[in-house]
Amino acid sequence: MADLLAFARCLAAEFSNGKQAAAAPKDFAHIRVFFRPLPWAFFGALGFYSEQAYDYDLWQPYRQGVHRLVDAGDRIRVENYGLREPMEFAGSGHAPQLLRQLTQDAIAPRTGCAMEFWPEGEGYRGQIEPGGRCLVPRDGQITHLESDVEMTATTWVSWDRGMHPETGQQVWGSTHGPLRFEKCTSFAEEVLLP
Repeated sequence: MADLLAFARCLAAEFSNGKQAAAAPKDFAHIRVFFRPLPWAFFGALGFYSEQAYDYDLWQPYRQGVHRLVDAGDRIRVENYGLREPMEFAGSGHAPQLLRQLTQDAIAPRTGCAMEFWPEGEGYRGQIEPGGRCLVPRDGQITHLESDVEMTATTWVSWDRGMHPETGQQVWGSTHGPLRFEKCTSFAEEVLLP
């Protein structure tokens, strides 16, 4: 439990890639990422609501999810769930009172889309679970997600790419390398055990 708790407290935050976007505005949009802890009772485990939004439109996130942390021995497994009605919870990253209405009926598992993290250096490294089964529709075609993440006490570096399942060619995602976020606000005090 200690490793899960340390991981959860590290993850519980708002992150911004504002510096990266300012340095290379043609290559990177300014994005904010939120990982808001959920009450223990929601999963009977450590859990999070997450969203990613462009800085100029925080009420219209382009990605939202719900996550349950699982001790998988030498790794931490972050199970992923989608929201059946995502717009009902849009903005919850910066307005967490909206999450009071979140119930188990509002989420559905994203099969094959769990992330697996392990300690590395001064933080954690994570990748999408093996098997290429995390399917993401984009622009009328199915892609499979490849995701690489590095997290420290102050940073979140992620590179998500949608790959064509047959050709292996990248269909969506950054072609200029990973997004480099810095922690703006910690929500570690919201990570509570029963």
